[in-house]
Amino acid sequence: MQAIRNLSLALTVLFVAGCSSFTSENSPNLPRNAQWGIVPMVNYSQTPQAGERSEQILLSVLSSHGLQPRVYPTSTQGEQALMDDNERLNGALEWAREQKLDYVVAGSVEEWQYKNGLDGEPAVGISLRVLEANSGRVLWSKSGARAGWSRESLAGNAQTVIDKLVGALRFE
Repeated sequence: MQAIRNLSLALTVLFVAGCSSFTSENSPNLPRNAQWGIVPMVNYSQTPQAGERSEQILLSVLSSHGLQPRVYPTSTQGEQALMDDNERLNGALEWAREQKLDYVVAGSVEEWQYKNGLDGEPAVGISLRVLEANSGRVLWSKSGARAGWSRESLAGNAQTVIDKLVGALRFE
């Protein structure tokens, strides 16, 4: 009976672990007291404003890890709203240099949706990168994806993914 219970527990753990996927790359030691910023997240998903939503969650998660990053001011009017994502990122990096930031966290949203079907599970895919603000050099990057249960929210899944991604950063 104990063997069946142990096997069931092991299978459950494997099943739950199979619902998420993360790349692994070791983070360099980054100074916590440096000047940090968040630049716009590129939205590759089909959900409008998924990038902006993930930026807000990222700000909260970074704050919980002891960082107080500055956030690139966004505009929903005029030409900036119509700009290509790469142009917006280049503008944000220029802003980071003007603000004399040391590091910025950038990224992209690959998936942000409720899957089709009766259960409608939330599915999130997010990539994060830490860039040196002066040079734009990528110091660290990591991606993660998670499909939740039907009673979970997209925001909750995104927070789980972003928290795991940020948790892989090593701070001094």
